[in-house]
Amino acid sequence: MKADKRLTLADIAKLAGVSTSTASRALNDNPVIKQATRDKIKALATKYNFSINAAASRLRTQKTNVIAVILNLVDHTEQSISDPFLLKVVGELNQALNNKGYELLLSNSFMASDDWANYFLSSSRADGIIVVGQGKSDEKIDAVARSGLPMVVWGDPTSDVDYTVVGSDNKLGGYIATKHLIDSGCKNIVFLGDPEHLELAERYKGYRQALSEAGCIIEDKLTLSIDITSTAAYEKISETILHHGLFFDGIVTSSDMVALGALKALKERYIGIPSEVAIVGFDDIAMAELFHPSLTTIRQNIKKAAEVMVNQLVNQFEGKPTQSTVIDIELITRNSTRH
Repeated sequence: MKADKRLTLADIAKLAGVSTSTASRALNDNPVIKQATRDKIKALATKYNFSINAAASRLRTQKTNVIAVILNLVDHTEQSISDPFLLKVVGELNQALNNKGYELLLSNSFMASDDWANYFLSSSRADGIIVVGQGKSDEKIDAVARSGLPMVVWGDPTSDVDYTVVGSDNKLGGYIATKHLIDSGCKNIVFLGDPEHLELAERYKGYRQALSEAGCIIEDKLTLSIDITSTAAYEKISETILHHGLFFDGIVTSSDMVALGALKALKERYIGIPSEVAIVGFDDIAMAELFHPSLTTIRQNIKKAAEVMVNQLVNQFEGKPTQSTVIDIELITRNSTRH
């Protein structure tokens, strides 16, 4: 690289062969980073006339005790904060943050600017960011990661990214849900969700793995791609049955709210659940047990996840190492499937 080129923190990190967070800590003389590594990165910064963002340095001394929680919603989605699962996540995060002495500043990806690091952190609106959901694209999340500023993401913890992710084992969840339907006698199982969504894509992989292991034919018509809402699920199931008939006997849904929409569409057509079609949800929101029939689902331990996310963010404030973390899941069997 030419010495007169204006480099970013990510460029310095790449030259040094380290992560952006490591480069940031080294330039801030964080003792967690080995002295040799600090010296190497500082030498590179001097060579290329790089100085770390002053606002990032101020975070060490000017605390707001506020954490920005961003709901990273997919573009053009009808999903909103009214979604019971998102409400549950935000509620648990608020409690976990309060327990650590922080307030929660809630925003969504539509209202927040494209430059989250500058809008929330460099402007001293918040000390750190927790992002709920990786969505279909994590470009904005990557931008924060490149800045080296404090951030934790709720998403797919197995993804190969340069930031800390906390979340459930989505692939295993999709696998367990599908295997449960296969073991209960289902032969033609639909996946109802968005396979392009980064987290749901893992659930879709688990679904396909279970079908493959059972020797089931994986047909394109069994994948029904929709927005993550009960309305979209209701419309898709209604339209599918109208035009193609009832060719499936099981549904693996991407969320409990999606399952609710599917249940409504089936019941309006007097289709027996689970005698004709069995359904598995994902999340175990409070309403799942109140559905009729009550919903078999994959339970995510959101309380535990919120505590881990907040602890990982605090570790970043304190210069301690962080790591992506997988939260345990559990199949909760109820009346929407045959046992």
